[in-house]
Amino acid sequence: MQSSTPSLPQIEKLRLHTQRLTNDLDRLMFEAIPVGTGSPMRLAQAMRYAVVPGGKRFRALLTVAVADLVGGAYDHALRVGAAIECVHAQSLIHDDLPCMDNDDFRRGKPTVHKAFDEATAVLAGDSLLALAFELLGHEATHPDAGVRIKLVLTLARAMGQDGLAGGQMMDLYPPPDASVDEVAMCETLKTGALISYCVEAGAMLGHCTPEQSAELTRFARALGRAFQIRDDVLDRIGDEIIVGKAVGKDQGKGRKTTLSVMGLDKTRTEVARLARECEEALAGFGQEASILRDLTRLAINRLN
Repeated sequence: MQSSTPSLPQIEKLRLHTQRLTNDLDRLMFEAIPVGTGSPMRLAQAMRYAVVPGGKRFRALLTVAVADLVGGAYDHALRVGAAIECVHAQSLIHDDLPCMDNDDFRRGKPTVHKAFDEATAVLAGDSLLALAFELLGHEATHPDAGVRIKLVLTLARAMGQDGLAGGQMMDLYPPPDASVDEVAMCETLKTGALISYCVEAGAMLGHCTPEQSAELTRFARALGRAFQIRDDVLDRIGDEIIVGKAVGKDQGKGRKTTLSVMGLDKTRTEVARLARECEEALAGFGQEASILRDLTRLAINRLN
């Protein structure tokens, strides 16, 4: 897979696919986060503010695309995608807090703690995480309770000390002379764990051979690392208006990233290698994996 962007017909197909998913997700989120029905209105408003509209919906798109690839139902994948978007929103809310990255803007609008207040932001994040597990555990997500249990258990692992939270901790407190491998582990956990879950959860909704499951896992790990590296590059050379948040934070705070330990040229070489690995992992799925290939190209070339 080259790092070139998809062709115009591919982009249009992906745009229509994204628009349908976004509309369906927004509807589901509004239903799942009612306002004025007994729960504190301010909390519900903050939750909705964080997740609707919700950015690129890349993670939900990934889940739906994988589920479709292996014969999973769209309605089931949509609910799993909604749960993942809740988790992603929660991670951004907490990441933006003054005690973490202290960001004032996210997706071109004030962060939740700026639009509301810090206490509301913390509780909104907590509530979105709880909602994610509520969505996954509901029988509408899958008729097989065993599948629902596996979805919940796997997400818990992806979010905890051996996943996203652990990676965030490594990012906040890196070793003074972090090696390339240590930075890769941090980024694999911080971003890759949730992206890997997107792929794994999509696969759970359909039918995979052990060989297909292994290749999808390989694809997810390479994509997750490439996605985070692109974040690093955008923080260094991105346009703040297009990115929708402050840039240059990593250097200013002495954060260790692939870019800071490898330099720009070697980082680009690493992204190209990861793109090839994604392509190799998807090769056995043929043309049926075209949306996953398009998502990979967009992830690698995105401007925000």
